[in-house]
Amino acid sequence: MNRRRVGTSLYAGFLFTVLGLVAWASGQPFIFPSLGPSAFILSFQRRVERTRRTIVGSHVIGGCAGLLAYSLLATDATIVATSPAFSADGLRLAASGVVSIVLTSWGMIATRTNHAPACATTLIVSLGLLSTPVQVAIIVISVIVLVEVHSVVLSLFKWTVGDSHPVYRDS
Repeated sequence: MNRRRVGTSLYAGFLFTVLGLVAWASGQPFIFPSLGPSAFILSFQRRVERTRRTIVGSHVIGGCAGLLAYSLLATDATIVATSPAFSADGLRLAASGVVSIVLTSWGMIATRTNHAPACATTLIVSLGLLSTPVQVAIIVISVIVLVEVHSVVLSLFKWTVGDSHPVYRDS
């Protein structure tokens, strides 16, 4: 089991490193909090057939739902600064977060793309952290790059070893 822990951890770090380098080279937010759990799921499960549609689809839903909620309810407010008790901005952000979670949950269930990290993506957008259409597009591109790098690694592994992922023995 120790090899699986090490392998999963290093592989998740590798996947995140690729996007970290893209973020560094571009100066754009190609890494964000909900991408870490997605990288972990990819590295732990290693089943690209199921995860490509699920992971990309759920983050698209989360980004769009968050952008819609933010645009309708909380434009120009942000969670970065603490709002005073009972402030209008605090209420607008809270409402935006609630609406985005409802929309994202409904959308994921309706499309069978359930992936919990997308609920963090929708909050990142709906709470004003990455809340422009360009930033949402970068979120989606980041997820696509993450999943495609994973797919390439699995293909190379399968071509080299003959299986799509290592089999770990409990020992």
